[in-house]
Amino acid sequence: MRKILGSMRPDREMYVDQILQQEIKDTEIWLSRTQEESTYKQDLIKRIELINWVLQNMKNPNVEICSLLEARMNETIQEIKKKDSIFESDILDSELRILDWIFYRVCLFSIYLLW
Repeated sequence: MRKILGSMRPDREMYVDQILQQEIKDTEIWLSRTQEESTYKQDLIKRIELINWVLQNMKNPNVEICSLLEARMNETIQEIKKKDSIFESDILDSELRILDWIFYRVCLFSIYLLW
Protein backbone atom coordinates (compact mmCIF):
# COMPACT_ATOMS: atom_id res chain seq x y z
CA MET A 1 0.00 0.00 0.00
CA ARG A 2 2.90 2.32 0.58
CA LYS A 3 3.38 2.13 -3.17
CA ILE A 4 -0.18 3.35 -3.57
CA LEU A 5 0.30 6.05 -0.96
CA GLY A 6 3.69 6.91 -2.45
CA SER A 7 2.15 7.36 -5.88
CA MET A 8 -0.51 9.73 -4.58
CA ARG A 9 -0.06 13.43 -4.77
CA PRO A 10 1.45 14.68 -1.50
CA ASP A 11 -1.71 16.63 -0.66
CA ARG A 12 -3.80 13.45 -0.89
CA GLU A 13 -1.39 11.48 1.28
CA MET A 14 -1.51 14.34 3.74
CA TYR A 15 -5.31 14.10 3.70
CA VAL A 16 -5.16 10.49 4.95
CA ASP A 17 -2.83 11.60 7.75
CA GLN A 18 -5.22 14.42 8.62
CA ILE A 19 -8.17 12.03 8.83
CA LEU A 20 -6.27 9.84 11.29
CA GLN A 21 -5.00 12.82 13.30
CA GLN A 22 -8.54 14.17 13.56
CA GLU A 23 -9.76 10.77 14.70
CA ILE A 24 -7.18 10.85 17.50
CA LYS A 25 -8.41 14.29 18.58
CA ASP A 26 -12.05 13.19 18.50
CA THR A 27 -11.24 10.02 20.43
CA GLU A 28 -9.32 12.00 23.05
CA ILE A 29 -12.38 14.19 23.56
CA TRP A 30 -14.56 11.12 24.17
CA LEU A 31 -11.88 9.67 26.41
CA SER A 32 -11.81 12.82 28.53
CA ARG A 33 -15.60 12.59 28.97
CA THR A 34 -15.46 8.97 30.09
CA GLN A 35 -14.86 8.97 33.82
CA GLU A 36 -15.32 5.37 34.89
CA GLU A 37 -13.12 2.48 33.87
CA SER A 38 -14.99 0.49 31.27
CA THR A 39 -14.60 -1.55 28.13
CA TYR A 40 -15.55 1.54 26.16
CA LYS A 41 -12.71 3.52 27.72
CA GLN A 42 -10.27 0.68 27.01
CA ASP A 43 -11.42 0.66 23.39
CA LEU A 44 -10.81 4.40 23.09
CA ILE A 45 -7.30 4.02 24.48
CA LYS A 46 -6.63 1.13 22.08
CA ARG A 47 -7.99 3.17 19.16
CA ILE A 48 -5.51 5.98 19.85
CA GLU A 49 -2.68 3.49 20.28
CA LEU A 50 -3.41 1.73 16.97
CA ILE A 51 -3.86 4.94 14.99
CA ASN A 52 -0.53 6.21 16.31
CA TRP A 53 1.05 2.88 15.35
CA VAL A 54 -0.27 3.28 11.79
CA LEU A 55 0.83 6.91 11.53
CA GLN A 56 4.31 5.97 12.71
CA ASN A 57 4.56 3.16 10.15
CA MET A 58 3.25 5.40 7.36
CA LYS A 59 6.32 7.60 7.84
CA ASN A 60 8.56 4.74 6.74
CA PRO A 61 8.66 4.63 2.91
CA ASN A 62 9.74 0.97 3.01
CA VAL A 63 6.56 -0.12 4.80
CA GLU A 64 3.53 -1.13 2.76
CA ILE A 65 1.01 0.00 5.33
CA CYS A 66 -1.95 -1.98 3.99
CA SER A 67 0.05 -5.20 3.98
CA LEU A 68 1.18 -4.44 7.52
CA LEU A 69 -2.38 -3.76 8.65
CA GLU A 70 -3.64 -6.90 6.97
CA ALA A 71 -0.91 -8.98 8.62
CA ARG A 72 -1.76 -7.56 12.03
CA MET A 73 -5.45 -8.25 11.47
CA ASN A 74 -4.66 -11.84 10.49
CA GLU A 75 -2.49 -12.28 13.59
CA THR A 76 -5.33 -10.97 15.73
CA ILE A 77 -7.79 -13.37 14.11
CA GLN A 78 -5.43 -16.27 14.84
CA GLU A 79 -5.16 -15.16 18.48
CA ILE A 80 -8.95 -14.98 18.75
CA LYS A 81 -9.24 -18.54 17.42
CA LYS A 82 -6.88 -19.74 20.17
CA LYS A 83 -9.08 -18.37 22.96
CA ASP A 84 -11.43 -20.68 24.84
CA SER A 85 -14.18 -18.22 25.64
CA ILE A 86 -15.89 -15.15 24.33
CA PHE A 87 -14.73 -13.18 27.36
CA GLU A 88 -11.09 -13.96 26.61
CA SER A 89 -11.42 -12.96 22.98
CA ASP A 90 -13.45 -9.78 23.59
CA ILE A 91 -10.43 -7.47 23.83
CA LEU A 92 -8.94 -8.93 20.66
CA ASP A 93 -12.27 -8.62 18.88
CA SER A 94 -12.34 -4.91 19.77
CA GLU A 95 -8.80 -4.53 18.44
CA LEU A 96 -9.79 -6.28 15.22
CA ARG A 97 -12.75 -3.95 14.71
CA ILE A 98 -10.50 -0.93 15.23
CA LEU A 99 -7.90 -2.29 12.79
CA ASP A 100 -10.66 -2.92 10.27
CA TRP A 101 -11.83 0.68 10.57
CA ILE A 102 -8.27 1.96 10.12
CA PHE A 103 -7.72 -0.36 7.15
CA TYR A 104 -10.84 1.01 5.50
CA ARG A 105 -9.81 4.61 6.11
CA VAL A 106 -6.20 4.24 5.01
CA CYS A 107 -6.26 1.62 2.27
CA LEU A 108 -9.61 1.87 0.58
CA PHE A 109 -9.74 5.64 0.82
CA SER A 110 -6.23 5.91 -0.62
CA ILE A 111 -7.18 3.71 -3.55
CA TYR A 112 -10.29 5.83 -4.11
CA LEU A 113 -8.16 8.97 -4.24
CA LEU A 114 -6.07 7.50 -7.04
CA TRP A 115 -9.06 7.42 -9.40
